[in-house]
Amino acid sequence: TIVVINIALYITSNLVIYFFKYDIGGTSWHNGYALFNMVGGGTQILAMMILYPFLRGVLKLNNIRIFYVSIFMSIIGYVALLALATIGVSNIVPLLVPGVLVMASAGVNNVIITVFLANTVDYGELKNNRRDESVIFSMQTFVVKLASGISAFVASIALSVLNFKQAGGSCIADSGIDFAAGVPASSKMALRMVMTLVPIFVLAAGLLLFRSRFTLTDSKIAEISEKLSAKKSARE
Repeated sequence: TIVVINIALYITSNLVIYFFKYDIGGTSWHNGYALFNMVGGGTQILAMMILYPFLRGVLKLNNIRIFYVSIFMSIIGYVALLALATIGVSNIVPLLVPGVLVMASAGVNNVIITVFLANTVDYGELKNNRRDESVIFSMQTFVVKLASGISAFVASIALSVLNFKQAGGSCIADSGIDFAAGVPASSKMALRMVMTLVPIFVLAAGLLLFRSRFTLTDSKIAEISEKLSAKKSARE
């Protein structure tokens, strides 16, 4: 589940610069791209610091429900981004709305995944009589890198098929050039679909996998904590 969630986010992250450069276009496309990234990054941090505690502490949602909320926020964001791009919206302000939804979801998921991994450590201690924090949390780093590699591969295939040039180099050096002017509408639409519909499909697959395999509910974790405390007391 961690892999698929990160793949969805990284696919969009890898392609968003091409979206601004070859779809939104304009001679100052890099300004919109920079603002989009800045707002998205800030939103992710604020979601970790404010949104998750609000959902957990004020709305009293359990972690599984918060996870569902974050996934659906992300899906709504992708749908909104596709819709806005399809109807030809090029103003950066409306485009920030789906960006905020997707990155807020990413911030909440960062917290949720850490909580789930910590719960897994407790579960492993109950079953195996040892705590494997180092192994479990080091796997998170590996999984993130794996997801990054897979998403970069998917993005590179899409760019190759769509025949887009690499968007490397300095954005400042590209100022004054409208790269979107000669791009066919079909290529632009294909790019939008890859950076929105593919992540939606990946998130849906991850959600189904999570629902079928994850059993560590809040009540289950409370039960595990009680058993671990009883074991500790018995040893003392």
